[in-house]
Amino acid sequence: MSDALKEQQVLNAAERLVAAFASTNTEAYFAAFSEDASFVFHTLPEPLLSRAAYEKLWAEWLADGFEVLECTSSKQFVSLQGDVAIFVHDVRTQLRVAGEESTSYERETIVFREVEAGRWLACHEHLSAVAQ
Repeated sequence: MSDALKEQQVLNAAERLVAAFASTNTEAYFAAFSEDASFVFHTLPEPLLSRAAYEKLWAEWLADGFEVLECTSSKQFVSLQGDVAIFVHDVRTQLRVAGEESTSYERETIVFREVEAGRWLACHEHLSAVAQ
């Protein structure tokens, strides 16, 4: 398979992940991650070391009135490393939590792993704040 085709598959996987997040679609969002995925968010004091740990936190957020209003991705870059791909982009997110809206600007790295021919799942996500 050509690198161009693999890169497009990764971009498609990232687009589905971002779209699921943008619509607060819990099932589709977490389906984009492997079970052993890890997460590093600048807003949390420590990493989340499994998808289950993040799903638990996500459920708590939802119970607190968490809703994604909009999420846009820009400045996308893919680096292929065999059956692993590193996807980097800038993210602008509008959220509503307990009735209050906020906008964040972040840079995100998502590591994807090809789990079967043409199927890529995110296995690591790192989110950093971007100064505005």
